[in-house]
Amino acid sequence: MKSFPSLRLAAVAGAVLLASCGGGDDDAPAPEETRAQDSRTFTATPATTFAAMPPLAGASQTDIDTLNGTSRWAGVLNGAAYRVEVPANWNGRLVMYAHGYAGTGAALGVNPPSIRRHLIMNGYAWAASSYTKNYYDVRAGVEDTNALALEFNRIAQANSRPLPAPTKLYITGHSMGGHITAAAIEDEAFATARNKVRYHGAVPMCGVTGDTVLFDTFAAMQVSALAVAGIPNYPFTRWSEVSGLVTGTLFQTFPTPAAPTTPITTTAVAGARYASIVENLTGGPRPLFAQGLQFGGSFPSAYGTFGGDGTVNGILNRPGIDTNAFTYTITGDATTSAAINAAAQKVTADPEANRLRRDGLRWIPKVNGEFRIPVVAIHTLGDLFVPFNMLQVYAQRTAARGNSQYLVTRAIRGASHCDFTIAEQVQAFSDMVAWEAGGARPAGDDVLTPATVAAPTYGCTFTNNTRGQDESGTVNALRPAIVAQVPCP
Repeated sequence: MKSFPSLRLAAVAGAVLLASCGGGDDDAPAPEETRAQDSRTFTATPATTFAAMPPLAGASQTDIDTLNGTSRWAGVLNGAAYRVEVPANWNGRLVMYAHGYAGTGAALGVNPPSIRRHLIMNGYAWAASSYTKNYYDVRAGVEDTNALALEFNRIAQANSRPLPAPTKLYITGHSMGGHITAAAIEDEAFATARNKVRYHGAVPMCGVTGDTVLFDTFAAMQVSALAVAGIPNYPFTRWSEVSGLVTGTLFQTFPTPAAPTTPITTTAVAGARYASIVENLTGGPRPLFAQGLQFGGSFPSAYGTFGGDGTVNGILNRPGIDTNAFTYTITGDATTSAAINAAAQKVTADPEANRLRRDGLRWIPKVNGEFRIPVVAIHTLGDLFVPFNMLQVYAQRTAARGNSQYLVTRAIRGASHCDFTIAEQVQAFSDMVAWEAGGARPAGDDVLTPATVAAPTYGCTFTNNTRGQDESGTVNALRPAIVAQVPCP
């Protein structure tokens, strides 16, 4: 694969230098400002190992021995808990796994990759960090995942299994971990991170690959809800005062929009309008949007973010959300769409909220599309918490940087957030590895052509509804209904 062009890296590094020095050669860098996140404390529980993966029903003795015969090491690195697993027949490749949002509690936890069984059975080692901080701290996620990758050989040595340096280093993750995955491979991250790692391939899954556009999208959902409900100028941060009124106006039984009746009620009309706006904000007309809203369960999480101050719970010091780039579209109703766009309030970000830092990565690391390694990114169509538009933003930015040849995007017919089958995830990872090893660029889905995305069969190509023993509870609960309601041919 091509290496990072030195001129591009020099430009990013130069921007960081200017930001840190104020433009004068004799100026001493001022200390960086602190934020709420910097004063929060978190605790990692020490451990030395963890359980082997249970065998599948009817597994052969060879498979059981493979699962039980791995080296499993756990510990704490610079305040972050970690787990590392290396098969006896290690193939020399290391997969870093980045977990998703873990809430705002003080306890730090480590999650294994969902494709753990596939990795072990095929000779891959994997490692995962808890990160040193909870909240939406992608900066900590990138740094701590990179730090663990750099520590891999020392951990092995300390556990009496000296190993050679990995021949290949891959990264994958879900949700916020998908943001970490995508950010970690960017030129800007390599130029500004304190722990620098060059990855050979990546698989972001249901990831926030549009970085701060996710929070902009939530804000656009909120201001359009206020406009459709008839109170467009109600103060943005005082949502809690009118949330009951707005919800009652737009929804019959939240989160399902009020159904048309005879005669058609005002609530039914408002609900249908708002549902159409949300559909268009989150990726446009597409299969599985209706199921995502009706029973996918992810929309309430998005709705629950309304009324924030734009700092992402103290990750930023200034409001960083912006709705100025959004257009609110009610499909088939240009007149009402125009009225909503005229009425909806504009929220503007402070330009300094997420600037380049002098002490490492941005507080919310950027995904600019500046990478030159194989990336296979997958996203479910019905996800309304980290919506499908995140994959579209990723594709647009990557194309704008001239790097589309390194990105494959795939749409999966799931109705919720990250509800992929194991088979879908394994296929994405295996295809990325084969590509990185010199194989042909794998097939993907066009995520940017509206007519393609709106086709009834969209997402069928890479959807695999076969379920196995390791599926999540969400997949087991939702896939049967999806297959019954919107089957692929």
